Amino acid sequence: MDIFELYKFLKKKYSPLHDQWKLWCKRPKSMKDREEVIIGAILTQNTNWRNVERAVENLKRSGACSIEGIHGMPLRTLERLVRPSGVYHAKARYLKSLANFVLARGLKKLMESDTNKLRRDLLELPGVGKETADSILLYALDKPIFVIDNYTRRFVKKYRLSDEKSYDKLQAFFEGALRKNFKTFQDFHALIVIDGKTERSSKLS
Repeated sequence: MDIFELYKFLKKKYSPLHDQWKLWCKRPKSMKDREEVIIGAILTQNTNWRNVERAVENLKRSGACSIEGIHGMPLRTLERLVRPSGVYHAKARYLKSLANFVLARGLKKLMESDTNKLRRDLLELPGVGKETADSILLYALDKPIFVIDNYTRRFVKKYRLSDEKSYDKLQAFFEGALRKNFKTFQDFHALIVIDGKTERSSKLS
């Protein structure tokens, strides 16, 4: 089965998308949706999605689940609200830095920016590595760039798609094997994560 056949197989098996992916793969997204995805991309680091949901709910109840809300909130208050996501002191600082970055440039302008230049700028921000930067680019800004994470790596190994292991080379593999389309990239990556979580749950049960 080639990579596009795998994509179609997973889409048939797991559609419609749910949980996190109902928002992250939503099309079209409102600006509010995009801001929530950006916030979620930081909160999801090294934790499960249920913990992210709890932190997001805290932000929503406080009227601060937005870039402006994060920017204007005292750091200590933000730390308390995002505490369920873990490593909350660091994540609050990362969110503040990212909010400043987005506000300084404007979300619409970011969507129109050159992908490679914007990626380099995001990677200079504290707490933003390749996976986080690419998640923001793909899911919040509709940039056709494939996200590589542990689920993607296990998927590649499971189906013996490539011997590559580095982030950049695996990303180039997916982007070279598929038509460069942000909708396909969003859905395929989401489906890979869902498949990986489903398989893991079945092994534990």
